[in-house]
Amino acid sequence: MPTMATNAMAAAAAVTGGQRTVLITGVSRGLGRALALEMAKRGHCVVGCSRSQDKLDSLLSHLNDSSSSSSSSSSNSPHLLFNVDVRLNSSVEELAKGLVEKKRVPDIIVNNAGTINKNNSIWDVPAEEFDNVIDTNVKGIANMLRHFIPLMIERKHGIIVNMSSGWGRSAAAQVAPYCASKWAVEGLTRSVAKEVSSGVAVLALSPGVIHTEMLESCFGSSANVYPTPDQWMIFDHPAKMTPSGHKVTAGQ
Repeated sequence: MPTMATNAMAAAAAVTGGQRTVLITGVSRGLGRALALEMAKRGHCVVGCSRSQDKLDSLLSHLNDSSSSSSSSSSNSPHLLFNVDVRLNSSVEELAKGLVEKKRVPDIIVNNAGTINKNNSIWDVPAEEFDNVIDTNVKGIANMLRHFIPLMIERKHGIIVNMSSGWGRSAAAQVAPYCASKWAVEGLTRSVAKEVSSGVAVLALSPGVIHTEMLESCFGSSANVYPTPDQWMIFDHPAKMTPSGHKVTAGQ
């Protein structure tokens, strides 16, 4: 049975009927990769980005295999993958311009790219490591919002899902930079949701605890007790995925 999250994505994609374009950041591994494959399997066009070209090339092949489209070659693929660093405003700006030129402005955006600091007390976290967490988890989303919300407002429809965490609503020792970043995602999302026009929705989503490389970095071997991204895609557990606040547009 599909997860609540994939059901929500599919329902959103079906709002205006037919095939939708879904943009996923951090698409080359973990939850982003699993979500991309599921969206392709459901017949939607995937636009993805990450910083790992090798993994992007591998994913494109798998997307074409998963896709319900009759096109299977990379040259005729309905899917588009880009090497983009969401931490850089210029990189995201170039992505947005490219998609406008290709007439592939996304109907749904999943801001999934994220990272976490190594377990450490805040005074032992190097400044560069702290900056990388904030630049990826917070500024990366802000860059995406800056360049894609105007395109959605112009089209008068669009849904943006900002991946949050249970640690964006609580806290834990040793991961203060990550907690701070996810609390920021929650606040940023709630505020922006009040700014967008009717037809555009912005929400934060906590997907629950999933066995990814990030989880291994802070949970160690205990990460093994949690579902992998592929398992997460087929589990249906109401406690594991909770949206933050409301799915809102201005005036709601």
